[in-house]
Amino acid sequence: MTFSALPDKQPPVEEIVCRNETDDMYNLRQQIKQYLQRGWLYFQDSLYYISSTKKTWQESRKFCLQQDANLVIINTKEEQNFTRQFERFTWIGLRNLSMTGEWTWVDGAPLTNSYWGPGEPNNLAGTNENCVEVRFFELENSWNDIPCHRENFWICEKDAAF
Repeated sequence: MTFSALPDKQPPVEEIVCRNETDDMYNLRQQIKQYLQRGWLYFQDSLYYISSTKKTWQESRKFCLQQDANLVIINTKEEQNFTRQFERFTWIGLRNLSMTGEWTWVDGAPLTNSYWGPGEPNNLAGTNENCVEVRFFELENSWNDIPCHRENFWICEKDAAF
């Protein structure tokens, strides 16, 4: 008894692409599910981690980077309002590295839209307040500049599309 091989039949390219996209979407959903199970929150195509402990700005950023994330970069009014709802002083990914008053985000982008609280930024009492926290929860303009060595809660952000 002999067997002959059937001719190789490859599925159409469209089917392969569709199957790969479906696999990619499944894997993405599984990754998002894992983050949600670890306490991350999903909002507008990003995942957010709101800390329950306090660290300095640099330590907070290091934690976020270890999670393949970064301190939150606020791009929209909706995202700004999202960060205020936790009602705790939280670091965001904004700082002044140059002492020139030029605020930049952790990804290197310059600050264009801001939500500074009344009278902020102000380098209160001549101190170097080069990092930014969400402080005035009741106000849309809730940002405050404070020294980076102080300890705060923090918010990490990760793109949900990975």
